[in-house]
Amino acid sequence: MTHSPADQQYREKQAGALQIGDHLFLPGDGPSEEIAHIELEHDDFGVPALVLVTTLDGGKVRIAIGSSVPVGEARVVPDDVDTLAEDPATLAEQLTGAGSEPDAADAPDAGTSDAGDSPAEAVPAVVVPPLPTVAPTVSGPTAPSPEQLALIPEPTDSPEDVVAAAAEAHPGRNGVAVLSERLVKGINTKSGSCLRDLSDLAHDLFIELRDPDHALAVADILNVLPYDGNRDRWMSVERSLALSSFICRELGQTDRGEVYDQLLQAPDTVETDPFKARIAAKVRQRGLNEPNLYDKEIFRSIDNGNRDAEREWRLLRLETLLFLRSHGGSNTLGVGELDHRIANELEAVRA
Repeated sequence: MTHSPADQQYREKQAGALQIGDHLFLPGDGPSEEIAHIELEHDDFGVPALVLVTTLDGGKVRIAIGSSVPVGEARVVPDDVDTLAEDPATLAEQLTGAGSEPDAADAPDAGTSDAGDSPAEAVPAVVVPPLPTVAPTVSGPTAPSPEQLALIPEPTDSPEDVVAAAAEAHPGRNGVAVLSERLVKGINTKSGSCLRDLSDLAHDLFIELRDPDHALAVADILNVLPYDGNRDRWMSVERSLALSSFICRELGQTDRGEVYDQLLQAPDTVETDPFKARIAAKVRQRGLNEPNLYDKEIFRSIDNGNRDAEREWRLLRLETLLFLRSHGGSNTLGVGELDHRIANELEAVRA
């Protein structure tokens, strides 16, 4: 005997939330099938696009990631249902699982049921709907405690004064002078260009001028800004946090560096929807495992003898390596390998 979703207990579930063990109604008029394997197929941009489901009997179905599909735990009633119907307890076990008791609320009312009803017509009355699926938890970095945040020094001067002090410590340096002249006129933390200038200034102070103290002071103007959902603005804060974490490790301030690492990973935990959080975690991990280190661009610049272009590409590679290091490495690049590569890139860009 076959059943379709129309004549069984079922509910809608988003394709991306399907789990192994769910009973999925396949296309057509057939019974539900238990899911044995699930894969995600990504589009060319690395975004999940299709859910590839394999059932216990080897059936396969492809579902768009945003589709809703009927699922349930309906069980097929055997063809000899007339024989089983003579023993209600046995029939209940067949329909709801061995040893389970039919819910009293779902049991047929003996005082109102028609004595002429056939056993087959009484079957739906004892079907117990499936329990709701418990959403999996998605782990992520914990927010720094107040004690940890206290490791970041409170500013004693205004942001403009911090920038002016850094510029005064390095007179005649064109890059620092240009950035500081713009910033001392007024720092607006809602301006993406202003945040970028601050991040660039902190990088110049540390990478080119080898001044970790002023670089940290400038970076901390950004480091205390919370993630507001704007990825463009956050990219500058992210660069600053990754740089600050590395500087602190170089200075032996490991605990303070870990605070910057936690702040950098704060956006990883803002998604509250379990399915979206799980997908975001997979995409994020893929980015960490397969980073763009600009190898082709750097080799092309070397072949062309373009030292300036090579240096710019190496600076971008250095930023990527610092970001990976602040995440504690990845499945493809460990902490030791990252430390070695960062040292090499610093030497190359400072030469």
